[in-house]
Amino acid sequence: MSTGTVAQRLGVAAATLRSWERRYAIGPAVRVAGKHRRWLPEDIARLEEMCHLTARGVPPAEAARAARVKVAGTSKVEKDVPAAGAGQTPGGPATLPLGPVRAECRGLARAAVRLDGEAVEALLDQAIEDHGCVVAWEEIIAPTLHAAGRKWASAGERYIEVEHLLSWLVSSALRRRHKPLRPTREGVGPIVLACAPGELHSLPLEALWAALTERGLPVKMFGPAFPVDALREAVRRVGPSLVVVWAQGRPTTAADLVTAVEGVEWGVRGARSHTALLMAGPGWTSVPQAGTRRLTALRSGLDLIEQRLAP
Repeated sequence: MSTGTVAQRLGVAAATLRSWERRYAIGPAVRVAGKHRRWLPEDIARLEEMCHLTARGVPPAEAARAARVKVAGTSKVEKDVPAAGAGQTPGGPATLPLGPVRAECRGLARAAVRLDGEAVEALLDQAIEDHGCVVAWEEIIAPTLHAAGRKWASAGERYIEVEHLLSWLVSSALRRRHKPLRPTREGVGPIVLACAPGELHSLPLEALWAALTERGLPVKMFGPAFPVDALREAVRRVGPSLVVVWAQGRPTTAADLVTAVEGVEWGVRGARSHTALLMAGPGWTSVPQAGTRRLTALRSGLDLIEQRLAP
């Protein structure tokens, strides 16, 4: 495998692999003159062991030495590695309950558990660049976030740091990757995005924002915990083509939200318009007002938005 492929598989930045090779002599065992590095299975096994040990808190130099010994087939590794992982949950601290997922998802999870922010950033940027926002979110980012949430939920207060770091870096990556100077769709009014009052979980809405901007649509993001009165005022002043409100938990103001959006007229006198409301997130599942307004996933939600915007 190439260095880039190995880095993606392990959730380690390529620069980190080169640094480990230079500092700890844990590079490819065989080098071909005039060609790029090529990692053989035993080379990758050493790196996997090193990643596992550093995630347990073993210093990199010790981890590299222990990884070389273990892969060489001796029992010395057990004496070299301190008992830093004693009392860890079954499956080891360097794992998240992912199930069958893409290789990029596993690499991202490994980097997140190691709290390797540089590697997480690189993997997120690469995933969005290679696959676009929808695939990156649905098949790589969201499964990793859900696994991190399940991990700390089953381990008391542990692993919260993993979810928080990952969430922050995902938010940063989504904003960093898509910042068009101006929308490319002509004749389409802004799409307003906001979280329901009291709702602080905005990452899925940020993914929608990134996917809409990727499609050249004009978007205004108002973020978490947006009050009903503020939403009403935003609709009046912006005159959006659509409003999407995200709720992770069941909102207590569903009827007020509908009125705040669809009960407001905007535009010049004699040509007043109304805005349609769409409801996203699991919080709307059993809300009577949701009906056909519901967005259930990013890809299908984008399709529904495109249908609503069609002339």
